[in-house]
Amino acid sequence: MITLHHLNDSRSQRILWLLEELGVDYEVMRYERDATTRLAPDALKEIHPLGKSPVLEDGELRLHESGAITDYLIRTYGAGKFAPGQGSAEYEAYAEWMHYAEGSAMLPLLLRLYTSRLGDAAGPLMPRIDGETENHFSFMNDEMTGREFFVGSDLTGADIMMSFPLEAARARGILSNYPALSAFVERIQERPAYVRALEKGGHYSYGPAVA
Repeated sequence: MITLHHLNDSRSQRILWLLEELGVDYEVMRYERDATTRLAPDALKEIHPLGKSPVLEDGELRLHESGAITDYLIRTYGAGKFAPGQGSAEYEAYAEWMHYAEGSAMLPLLLRLYTSRLGDAAGPLMPRIDGETENHFSFMNDEMTGREFFVGSDLTGADIMMSFPLEAARARGILSNYPALSAFVERIQERPAYVRALEKGGHYSYGPAVA
């Protein structure tokens, strides 16, 4: 049996979505952030030394990192769907977006999050952060203009991985100038599997209710 250790308002929401798209049997162990610090509970450290989520268990296997989990679930349970065939022209683009989600797209968002706590002291950093935000989000928006999915004509793991940084950006008002990315978020949030995942995961600040 697959078990997902799920923390609210975290990257594990996209793993819940993928599990629902795959249609596999699984159970969810839910953890709640501290209302004041927004940190994960210590109970997660009993599952993984980092105390982070998602953590996936499948039999004797225990996996951390949502990119690795996404790749494993698609290879193991995807039945040939949710990823282009290896060796195809689309596969390299797929692999690129899978890594881009955490390697590049999240960086300007994290910089904005952490510097927001510095007040006026963050001022000297903001031109560089604003420039990186514009650089990356313009790139993503251009790539998605006229497209429904990041790769090919069907949902893939690339869309699953890209969902979290784009939902987080939308919640912070960043996507107002990037219509193709905003439309992508609206489309995925209407998918039946996505809606089921919200029901399984509980409150998600980056979900459809966020304006």
